[in-house]
This record gives sequence, C-alpha cells and structure tokens, in this order.
Amino acid sequence: MPYAWPKWLPLPVVATTLGVAAVVMGMRQLGLLQPSELSLYDFYVQLQPARDPDSRILTVLVTEQDIQAQKTWPLPDATLADLLTRLNAASPRVIGLDIFRDLPQPPGHAALQNMIRVNPRIIPVCKSMGETAEQPEVPPPPSIPLEQVPERVGFADIPLDNDGVIRRNLFAISNPRAQRCTTPFSFALMVALRYLDQEPTQTIKLDDKGLTLNGVHFPLLTSDAGGYVGVDDRGMQTLLKYRSRTAVGPTVSLTDVLTGRISEDLIRDRVVLIGVSAPSIKDTFLTPYSGSDAVTQQMPGVVVHGQMVSQFLSAALDGEGPIWYWPLPLVLGWILLWAGVGSALGWWLRQPLWLGIAVAGGLVILFGSGFGIFVMASGWIPVMPPAIALVLSNAVMVGYVGYQAQQERKSFQAKVQEQEKALALLRSLMAEDTAALNAALREPTEITGKPRSLLSGRYKIQKVLGSGGFSRTYLAQDTQRPGNPLCVVKHLRPGRTDERFMQVARRLFNTEAEILEKLGRHDQIPLLLAYVEENQEFYLVQEFIEGQSLSQELKQKYTEAQALQLLREILEVLSFVHSHYVIHRDIKPDNIIRRASDRKLVLIDFGAVKQIQPQEVAKTQGSTVVIGTMGYAPPEQLSGQPTLSSDVYAVGMIALQALTGIKPRDLPRDSRTGEVDWQRCVTVSEGLAAVLNKMVKFNFSDRYPSAKEALQDVRRLGTPASSVLGIIL
Repeated sequence: MPYAWPKWLPLPVVATTLGVAAVVMGMRQLGLLQPSELSLYDFYVQLQPARDPDSRILTVLVTEQDIQAQKTWPLPDATLADLLTRLNAASPRVIGLDIFRDLPQPPGHAALQNMIRVNPRIIPVCKSMGETAEQPEVPPPPSIPLEQVPERVGFADIPLDNDGVIRRNLFAISNPRAQRCTTPFSFALMVALRYLDQEPTQTIKLDDKGLTLNGVHFPLLTSDAGGYVGVDDRGMQTLLKYRSRTAVGPTVSLTDVLTGRISEDLIRDRVVLIGVSAPSIKDTFLTPYSGSDAVTQQMPGVVVHGQMVSQFLSAALDGEGPIWYWPLPLVLGWILLWAGVGSALGWWLRQPLWLGIAVAGGLVILFGSGFGIFVMASGWIPVMPPAIALVLSNAVMVGYVGYQAQQERKSFQAKVQEQEKALALLRSLMAEDTAALNAALREPTEITGKPRSLLSGRYKIQKVLGSGGFSRTYLAQDTQRPGNPLCVVKHLRPGRTDERFMQVARRLFNTEAEILEKLGRHDQIPLLLAYVEENQEFYLVQEFIEGQSLSQELKQKYTEAQALQLLREILEVLSFVHSHYVIHRDIKPDNIIRRASDRKLVLIDFGAVKQIQPQEVAKTQGSTVVIGTMGYAPPEQLSGQPTLSSDVYAVGMIALQALTGIKPRDLPRDSRTGEVDWQRCVTVSEGLAAVLNKMVKFNFSDRYPSAKEALQDVRRLGTPASSVLGIIL
C-alpha cells in the first residue's frame, strides 16, 4: 500500500524547515554567528543579578598610587618580602602572588626568595610556554626547586577569545615543552586546592573527564560549547562563572597593608591574592562586563584569577555547578525546532498582525528562556541561531505562501474569466431565434420525484429541502464516509438539450464547481464535496449546514445596532468571495444560514450555474436569461451584467429589510431617480444612512466597488457590544 503523506504536516512546511535549518546550521558551523552569540552571552552576564562578595577572598592591589609611593617598578623584592611577612603574620590559609619574580629586584632578593621557599602557603605564578617565540616561558621564583614546581606554583595563562574577552577558565594543561614552568595546574586552581586542604572531608578528583570538587563536576569544555565554534579547547577548561563586575571580595591596596591600616581579621583564614591594578602596567583584560566601553572597563588580571578561585571554592563549599551547555546534536536539533516553528507560523497564520505578534512572541520566549536559563540554572543555550532560523523560515514561508496565493489568484481569475465567457456564450445562445430552437427545448416539465436512490453510487437521497421549476435540493447521506454524514445535493436540469447548449452548460458547471471547491475553504462557505453529471443533468454535493435561514430572523425588525452587526457579518464573508473576483449573484435571506453550532452566518447557493436553466426572471426579460431575485438584484444584474457591486446592493437591501420590516420589492422608490426612498420608513444615524444609501445606489458606479470597501466603512461606524446580545436568535 503506498504511503500517504499526513495532511497535518504540509510538505512546504517540512521543506522550508529543513532548508532554512540547513542554512542556519551551515552559518553556525562556519562561525558566522559566533560573534553575535558571544555578545548575547556577555549581555546575559551583565544583566545577571549581583552576587554577594566572596568573603573568603581578600585582594591586595598594587595601584598607580602605590607605584608612585614606591617610586619604582618593578617593586623591590624587599617591598614584597615586607608585604608577605605582614600578611603571613595574620595567618591566612593561602597567599597567591600574581606578580612574576623570576628575576631579582634588589634590594631584599634573598629575603624574598627565602620566604617563598620555606612558606608553603605562598603560591607564586609562572607562565607556560606559548606556541610561538613571541610567547616565551616565564619561570617561577628560582628558590622553588624544579621538582616542587607542580605542587607549589600555578600557571597564570588565561585563554582569550578572538575578541580579546575572557570567558573561559583554563585550569590544567599538559605542556611537555616547558622547561621551568612545569606545573600542570592553573594559579587559581592551585590557590583553591591549597585553601580546601584545610577543609574537613574534601573529595577532589582530576582525571581525563574533568575536575570534580565535592561531587560538583567540571566537564571538559568542547570546541563547540554553547555559542562557540572551533574554539581552542586544549587543556582542561570550563566556562568562567563571574561573580561580579569589579572586585570578587574585600579589596585593599599595597599601602594599606604596609602601613598597618587593615585589621588582621580581614586576612585570617582567607585566600589573599596579590596583584597589580595600575593601568600603566597593562595587566588588565576585557571581560563580558566591558561591553562597548572596552577602554576603561577592564579587569585586573589578579581579579580575574580571583573570579576563578571563587568559582572553584563556590563549587566545593557551596555546591554551585559550572555553566553547562548542550552538545552539538542537541544544538542542531534546537535550530531545527525553531525553524519548524517559523515555518508553521508562516503557513497557518495568514493575517499579518497575528503573524507578527506570533513571531515576536516566539522571539520573546526564545530570548527570555535563554536569559532565564542562564541566570537561574547556569545554562548557556543557543539563542541567535534559532532566532535567525525562526525569522528566516517564517519569511521564506510567508514569501512562498504569498507566491502561491498570487498563483492561485491568477488561476482563480482564469476560472472566473472562463466562467464569464461561458455565461456570455450562454446568453448569446439564449438570444438566438427561439423558433429555430423549439426542437431542442426540453418539455417545460418540472423535476418530479427523486433521482436514482444512490447518486453516483454514493449519495443516498433522504428528502427534499427545496425546489424550483428546473432545480431541486435534497438532503442526502454520504454512504462512503464513517457515520454516513449528511450532505446537500443540488439537482440542476438544463433548460435545453441541444449539443451546443450542453457543451456550454457542462463547461459552466465544471468551472462553477472548481470555484466553489476553492471558496469552500472559508469557514462560512459550505465545502463542495463532489459534482456529478448523469443523464445530461447536473448535481452539486455540498456540506450540510444545520441552522435556520436569515429569512426567519427578518420576521422581526432589527435595531440599528443589530442591523450594523448583520452588515458586518455578511460583508466579512462576502469580502473573501470578492477577493477572488467571484460574484455571488443571488444574495438574499434564503441563501444565508445562521449555523446552529457557532451562530455564524454561512453563505450558500452561488448563482452562476443557475443560468443553465430557465428562470422566473427571464419571463419578464424576453429571451435574456439572468440570475437574481427581484428586490435584491440591482438593475444591471437584471439586464444580465452583474458586477461585484451587485452583491453589495443585495446586502444593503437585506439590511433595509431588517430595519424597516418591508421586503425590498415593496420599498418606496423615487420615480425620478429610481433610488430607494427607505428613510421615510425608518430613522437611523447619519453614518449608517450614508453607508446604506451608498450600498443601494441605482447606478452601480456610485456604489461601493466591492464588499471590502463597504466593510471598511461599516467597521468605522463601530459595533456596540449590546448588538451581539440583541441579535434575534
């Protein structure tokens, strides 16, 4: 059995989704979207709520004022020795010295090196050898033996992204080229581990899968983490979880410590980090907080190391996990999902306002969820690629739908033109010499009885719903659908049987059926289920609309509000019909049904196909066959030349009947102009009177050209809320 494509999943939606998703995925994998994704990441960091300072970390900064006070740079070894002595006397857990001391800076070199050598709580830094000659190795202090370097020293290397911003935390490397800076651990991790050594029951594990601190695991950063594409993921890295935009914890200056202006309680049992913040030394970096002010909003290197130390301590002691991200397959699936959302919205929502609201809502959900997940769950999910996929797929689908609609309108116009040609040919045949065609005329007998009990082998006739001289409407059952649902069968008998007439009638019937099939997509027009020709007679099978005709409602007069609401309802569906250049030709209360299920008005019984049979109106118009109902049909329609404004006239006459309680053919007319003089019968507001007068003008060129323009003016008048409640039920 051949596979049937599911109707709920339109093929254009699938094709657009896959195509746009592939394009966006390709753009992402080429790195074209990385800058925007990283900028959004920085924006999240800037907007996240400020966290409390980390009281476990004290930062001692060498400021520009400190350098001026010392009158030299680099600082003499004696100054650093004095600083370390004072700090060590206050019993900190660990002292991190983020100032290179590989070369002597007399005086005091021996004293400083001796203090570093004998004091295990002091963690100095070195710089690992880079890949080029421009990135030389900076050794640790010479007083630390080479074999002790991995246990006593941390490397100060910080990974920079292509835009110079620090977003990653490199905590372990393997560098076999190193000669003196042989430590595998970063300065921040070494400081954090030394601090944690004095914590009870600490579980620390470092293997090829990452770092685990007291059950909090830091998986290894991948090259495609979050919004990254091909980022340098060598060594062991994690995303840096910033604590604040300035200091991590309490901060003092070098002079504050040397002059004894700080309390020992600020130092005791803490991490003390020593580094430089003086702009002249240029040990500052761009961070996500820098934003557009990249010149002044830079963070000293020692503060960056402090952010890293705080991240490790918060994980081990507070249970804070790292920033997580999705693996690449999930990221690509996420892009595919939003491409599908954009395509589906473009396919199902055809009204521009609602489509714009839906797409904007999707973007709000996407960006809002990205920020919410980052702040509340420490997760970095891609936002820019799916956002582009959403907008692009929607734009492509809207373009496709617009193109298809344009092509369909052209096709529809062609059908309408074909219908008009058939009607013109039919009129010309009817205008021929009647005497010469007597032999071809049917006997003027009405349709009697029922057609075959099972029309087309499928539709079982139940009862007669209505009849006219050469047509009859039946209620039938569809025996080939589950539950045998009801449908309406319209039986049309051509007025002549000569070959030329039947060819034109058949052509008109088929064209009318194709038009009705497309119009039936509207919720307030019955679906055309089938059209059948048997024994030179024609049958239209349409959806059965359960409800009562508007004729029943018009037995009582309407208030102005009710009439205005009625106009609005009819014109809304008629506007759809006119947008396809189709003239209904027989708008009257009997052809408008208020559906029982939702109380909406449904427009039935389009009139062009009726011209294949003689009509009552024709008896008063000579040999010209026309369609319409006296009173509702305007003059040009009665002369066989209907326009879109002819339908507008009929709607206006229905509204006048509702307001006055008088049938249109009985309304008074001005004998000089032919205009309907209805305002003698009822008084309404000037606005409504102007609209109705324009709708029922005798000359079609003075009327609204189509239902759309009439509907616009009706909407401007407004519809009082009470009118809905006042509609006659």
